Amino acid sequence: MSDPFQLARRLQERHQQHLYRQRRLLQSPQQARVQCDGRSVLNFCSNDYLGLANHPQVIAASQRAAERYGFGSGASHLVIGHSAVHHELEERLADWVGCPRALLFSTGYMANVGVISALLERGDTVLQDKLNHASLLDGAQLSRGRLQRYHHNNPGSLQQRLQQATGRVLVATDSVFSMDGDVAPLPDIADLCVQHDAWLMVDDAHGLGVLGKGHGCLAEYGLDSRQVPIYMGTLGKALGSFGAFVAGSADLIEFLIQAARPYIYTTAMPPSVAAASLASVSLLESESWRMEKLQGLISRFTQGAAQLALPLMPSQTAIQPLLVGDSARALQMSDWLLQQGVLVGAIRPPTVPAGSARLRITLTADHSEQEIDLLLGVLGRALQAHPAGDDD
Repeated sequence: MSDPFQLARRLQERHQQHLYRQRRLLQSPQQARVQCDGRSVLNFCSNDYLGLANHPQVIAASQRAAERYGFGSGASHLVIGHSAVHHELEERLADWVGCPRALLFSTGYMANVGVISALLERGDTVLQDKLNHASLLDGAQLSRGRLQRYHHNNPGSLQQRLQQATGRVLVATDSVFSMDGDVAPLPDIADLCVQHDAWLMVDDAHGLGVLGKGHGCLAEYGLDSRQVPIYMGTLGKALGSFGAFVAGSADLIEFLIQAARPYIYTTAMPPSVAAASLASVSLLESESWRMEKLQGLISRFTQGAAQLALPLMPSQTAIQPLLVGDSARALQMSDWLLQQGVLVGAIRPPTVPAGSARLRITLTADHSEQEIDLLLGVLGRALQAHPAGDDD
């Protein structure tokens, strides 16, 4: 068979450029220590920030819902797949984040693509942070609007773009940037949007439930639904479940039900998954110690890293990137850490800009102080074993 797309050559080029991605086989639940590729390792690359993915109450809620509703939803939400537990979760999420209504999507990627492609028409403008998640950027590319990008976390650059923008304007930004771990200046961005009659969309995938005391984005950042007309949160990170939601006005949600293609043409998530998310929200609201413990572990890690002069990027969130620079070196360090029993992912272009490959360390409430100290020690040794400029 011919290969008109030259797939073998293109795959080989990825290998040669140290950009080839490989899947690891997880053989245990998500937790601080996992069974991965046949060995027990400390897990520092999970987004299960609050340790809820394997919580007994979350599992039990899912099992009860499966017994009541069956497993598969059977259809899209608009046909016959919208169950009572889906509806209950939407109402609970809207109340939690302080918006009139919420709408479930199967993934955060689908939510972002669905919102932006549904809202924008020819002549409209969408302004995005240069380091936004790929789903926000892809949503803009799939829309009929014009995409322009402003400098990362730079309100001045955004203001210049707003002054030049034409048509209706949507500003979209991550709250916590998934590869850098830093936080967007949302109050400043919201003020600029109000001044220029633009709508603000916030992707809070990595901030929801983690930065505050069990509240959603609007309370965490000192904002309300008038300042953030479109709020997207995911259920598969701090909530330990699966899926995503968009929250906003009643008109926004009704419009998305009518016009968001990833919502209309997708089978609804299993009811048992929605029930698991409901249990996670309850745990988040009742067990604030999880956020408090995570914040304590973040402080312990960043202070220890400073003492060891580890080249961390500036972040006060659970995402702690250690800047390496070269893709080959990042892979070598990740492999070396795995041999020491510590799992940390190597992030390389195109996920991050060229020359900024890194080890993306994520901390969770499941980790202990002793495990944080062990991580610090092994990271220090990894840098010594793989100094900058060493191609071996």
